[in-house]
Amino acid sequence: QAQLVESGGGLVQAGGSLRLSCAASGRTFSTYAMGWFRQAPGEEREFVAAISWNGGSTYYADSVKGRFTISRDNRKNTVYLQMNSLKPEDTAVYYCAADSRQFYPVSVLPGRYDFWGQGTQVTVSS
Repeated sequence: QAQLVESGGGLVQAGGSLRLSCAASGRTFSTYAMGWFRQAPGEEREFVAAISWNGGSTYYADSVKGRFTISRDNRKNTVYLQMNSLKPEDTAVYYCAADSRQFYPVSVLPGRYDFWGQGTQVTVSS
């Protein structure tokens, strides 16, 4: 079992930065791959970034590659998403997700993740 709580969203101008955090409960967090997804109004939820259980592998959507960085601190049970050079098209609700299959490779598919946070709104103004 895992509970995930996102924070760090807000309103920022284009070109600005935000850092999202996802705090997880549960002693087995360090064995889970973690992902960030986002959903804009009227759109389907889409993959943003993911990180393996030990942080050794990271994956990014093409739309955010070079601008976003995912990281994790297993001592703090927290995963981060540093977002730089934000664009209006990055506006969405951002969700943190956990894949509770211990030590499994990272997936970009939302269906592989079985625990989700409540989401945090990111709004980028032009």
